[in-house]
Amino acid sequence: MPEGPEIWRTADLLTESLKNDTITDLYFAFDELKDYESKLKGKSVKNVKARGKAILTYFEGDTVMYSHNQLYGKWMVSEAGEEPDTNRSLRVAIHNGKKSAYLYSASQIEILGKQEISEHSYIKKLGPDVLHPETTYEDILAQYTSDEFKNRKLTTLLLDQGFVSGIGNYLRSEIMFYAKVAPHQKLRAYSDEEKKALAKATVKLSVRSYETGGITNDPSIVEALKREGAKRSEFRHFVYKRTDDRCHKCGRIIEEEKTSGRKIYYCPNCQLEES
Repeated sequence: MPEGPEIWRTADLLTESLKNDTITDLYFAFDELKDYESKLKGKSVKNVKARGKAILTYFEGDTVMYSHNQLYGKWMVSEAGEEPDTNRSLRVAIHNGKKSAYLYSASQIEILGKQEISEHSYIKKLGPDVLHPETTYEDILAQYTSDEFKNRKLTTLLLDQGFVSGIGNYLRSEIMFYAKVAPHQKLRAYSDEEKKALAKATVKLSVRSYETGGITNDPSIVEALKREGAKRSEFRHFVYKRTDDRCHKCGRIIEEEKTSGRKIYYCPNCQLEES
């Protein structure tokens, strides 16, 4: 499932491709949305914004399309009228004179009025979006120091969109590694300094992944590995999906562990087992 950085980059692409250009044609696969094909044709997209792992497409007037990619959803953009070669199921298509944007395989698509956004069942439960321009380090630190979350296990908490929105499985492992914390404790067990390190890592790696297209590793390590001819999968992350490979920082073997049905990855040397 795409995480916050990928969703924000998608929103940027859609904004660049669709904003302020007249919609020449529109397609909705779901019957309950069919009426909007004629209602929105001839209007324009005014903006596209990310909210956690969802995307809000603002049409001219009061109409907003909420879409959530879930596990398999994917937006693709092409030159006007050129449909991508894919076996995915088309859910939405938006065409203008320059570009066409296609949403495939997404299962959650709704049309809202602007006034309904804040009360949407998904959006109203979101914690601060780490990539939102108005979100600060202090906002993220406040989540880590809040009594509301202190009895939650860190590995579970980092996937809770009500804690910090946009974090998924790869950012979870990378944040814990960068903060140098053991991944097996409840939030209350971490020191104030470790919570500050976690907040810093949450912001830094989310922004880094957004800016680089998914790379969380230190730029110096990335460049060194590229010079050696390493593949993207070998330099993209510190620990995520690098089981049995050597840690880029200390050389120890990366380990994996399944928690709540999903794997975490960590370095037993860099992330001390006792805090």
